[in-house]
Amino acid sequence: MTQDIAELLMYVAPEPIHQANERWLTRIFERLGTLRRDAEALSLMDLWLSPQLLLTQTCGYPLMTQLRGQVRVLGRPRYELPDSHGGNHCSLLLSRADDSRRTLPAFRASRAVINGEDSNSGMNLLRHRLAPLHRDGQFFAGVSISGSHRESLRWLREDKADLAAIDSVTFAYLARHADAEVAGLRVIARSAFSPTLPYITARSVTDERAEELRQVMNKTLLELPEVIEILGLQEVLPASESDYQIVLDYQQEAEVLGFGRLR
Repeated sequence: MTQDIAELLMYVAPEPIHQANERWLTRIFERLGTLRRDAEALSLMDLWLSPQLLLTQTCGYPLMTQLRGQVRVLGRPRYELPDSHGGNHCSLLLSRADDSRRTLPAFRASRAVINGEDSNSGMNLLRHRLAPLHRDGQFFAGVSISGSHRESLRWLREDKADLAAIDSVTFAYLARHADAEVAGLRVIARSAFSPTLPYITARSVTDERAEELRQVMNKTLLELPEVIEILGLQEVLPASESDYQIVLDYQQEAEVLGFGRLR
């Protein structure tokens, strides 16, 4: 019996989200009749590029800047959550609720925090949203990197930063299952929409096998209504790399406006 790698690591918290993803993966492997290989020792990039990869999720920005042509896109999730629907999501630009500033221009020369420079929702969509507002290539007094959206939220709550862009799916999960992590925060603005985080498999997987896997993902979802409810995930839509060209278009639009680097 073959052993394949499958991990869903983009949304692992709060715990009900992690458990729902694990139930879904277990049912997928049961239906396929394969074994799941332990991938705990792999870095995220090694996971994405593993020849044994059956299923995982990546971010649209590294898909197009680091993984392009090296993985196969299986599909994209259609969440039905606040600010995430129809196969698209956005970033919520957040501040503390007690901050007197109410508009994005008012946050000029403030402190920003992002989860990572390779993040579409944390960096790319924020850069695109702020590009018309920069002065001499700069908007913030400083930009720090927290390592995760949840950590960025903590920085906001603890007054270590003034503004952060948080993936709308992450925010919805926390608001539903761990509301203390988003308490006392306010949405200042929303970014443009972009496709939800793609599911990928190894490049060597054939088109026919990839479509079979997407169908299995959808069939098993229908068998797990509690997973649908917890994840807000209605189906896995067909998708390809071309659907994610828009994240590079957003980058180019910012560069044309002289804001190629978020700072």
